[in-house]
Amino acid sequence: MTTADYQAMLPTLPDEPGIYKYLGEDGIILYVGKAKNLKKRIASYFGEKKQQYYKTRVMVRTAHRLEYTITDSEHDALLLENSLIKKHQPRYNVNLKDDKSYTYICIKKERFPRVFFTRRVIRDGSTYFGPYTSKHRTAIVLDLIKKLFTLRTCTFNLSGENIEAGKFKVCLEYHIKNCQGPCEGLQDEDDYLDQVAQIKNMLSGNFAEVKRHLQKELDDHVNRLEFEMAHQVKIKLEAFEDYQSKSVVVSPSIRDVDVFSIASNEKSAYVNYLKVINGAIINTYTQEMTKNLDEDPEDLLVYTIEYLREKFNSITTEVIVPFPITYLEENVKIIVPQRGDKKKLLEMSLKNVDYFLLQKRQQAASHTKKITSTERVLTALRDALHMQEMPLHLECFDNSNIQGSHPVSSCVVFKNAKPAKADYRHYHVKTVEGPNDFASMQEVVYRRYKRLLEEEAPLPQLIIIDGGKGQLSAAVESLKKLDLYGKMTIVGIAKRLEEIYFPEDPLPLYINKKSEGLKVIQQARNEAHRFAITFHRNLRSKSFLKSELTEIPGVGDKTAQKLLKHFGSVKK
Repeated sequence: MTTADYQAMLPTLPDEPGIYKYLGEDGIILYVGKAKNLKKRIASYFGEKKQQYYKTRVMVRTAHRLEYTITDSEHDALLLENSLIKKHQPRYNVNLKDDKSYTYICIKKERFPRVFFTRRVIRDGSTYFGPYTSKHRTAIVLDLIKKLFTLRTCTFNLSGENIEAGKFKVCLEYHIKNCQGPCEGLQDEDDYLDQVAQIKNMLSGNFAEVKRHLQKELDDHVNRLEFEMAHQVKIKLEAFEDYQSKSVVVSPSIRDVDVFSIASNEKSAYVNYLKVINGAIINTYTQEMTKNLDEDPEDLLVYTIEYLREKFNSITTEVIVPFPITYLEENVKIIVPQRGDKKKLLEMSLKNVDYFLLQKRQQAASHTKKITSTERVLTALRDALHMQEMPLHLECFDNSNIQGSHPVSSCVVFKNAKPAKADYRHYHVKTVEGPNDFASMQEVVYRRYKRLLEEEAPLPQLIIIDGGKGQLSAAVESLKKLDLYGKMTIVGIAKRLEEIYFPEDPLPLYINKKSEGLKVIQQARNEAHRFAITFHRNLRSKSFLKSELTEIPGVGDKTAQKLLKHFGSVKK
């Protein structure tokens, strides 16, 4: 709709209460709203748009036409709006989020009803209690029910005809006294249903009725001198009283009441619900909803209250809220408490919903700031070595020789804490004779970084030298010659105690053995050692072949390999 469309219909808009509907080109309802004054409310969509939500502007632009219905009162408008939202589920009206993972206790609609845990609500006439936000809490309640009442757990169809025909036999549950055997007619239906009624009382918070029932059962056994049975009932009564004592008792002056509070941000709103029965909180729940337009907190609260009261089977006639609202059910009293126990209840609900909103903000923040495992490892390495930069690129050097023969070195490269094998390099030590690890390290480090400087290739943020203070000092001398010392971090790692040495610091650093940073250093050191040893062995093998076989006139490397393969050894 355009402003011109609105101007055309403006003279016909009434100053009356009612509902209005924005419809798309295909006739589908996009949004339903209510108003005390239709003319003023509709005008708000076409006035100053700076304060409007972006979604509101999109909805108005998308709408093809606007319809409205006048009602006798604002309350009637609220009723009509609610029924239209339920029926059509318009795209731009508030969306309630249902978490399917919540648990319920079901009392099945059947002869000799079963009581069990479920996550699915089937509208077959069965009674559901919940939802419980904690599965652990549900398990505790079910365990107590099993202790207090002897109910069947089988799924047999216990019709009168089947029982009379003797189709079923008692199971182990009967023999361990968890069931009274209704499948064989050993327990009549009225007695069984009396137990079910007490379970409903307990789950509804009517603890006094359950306590009276158990106390009467105890007294009856005592009067009949059935002391063993009386003792069993006494144990049940104590278990029930222990459960009751853990319920949150608000005040003996408050009976049955529903408490609601609301908090919201730009995209979502949250309504906290406390269900109070006989002065005790028997359930708490926070409903999340997605805001599509700039809905008023009052409208959001009214809409959610009806939804939650239906969800939790609430029939209380008192509802506590943080601000005045116009509610659908006329026999329900809306209370905005100013002091006393009811005010404390409302404050408890507000505290819960504010904390829920805070949790959501923290979750959103942690989600946006969620770091990968690589970032976590690199951060641990940076912090362990007190580096300024993140060690995205590190290189590790190691020497290998046996009594000075075939001295070689290796350089392995890690990028983002993972081996970059294409960048590995091995070196023949050229200027050093005899076993001299310090001089070998100095030569190889110099050659490596002189080459990188000449090629203008990226330099590492971290250099690791496999060895103690001597090898580290030799490597530092090479960096000083190239004017690179101080431009990157260089450390040495001693094999025996995993000591980390820094240049010009005689005392080693001991990193926590469980540190992910140390594990990266160890992995790089082990990889450099493996790469150097493999290269050294290959050189020795080639040298051996050359000295023994290739000195024979006419025998080259390939022929020497064939001879060795055929005879098995040089001696043969």
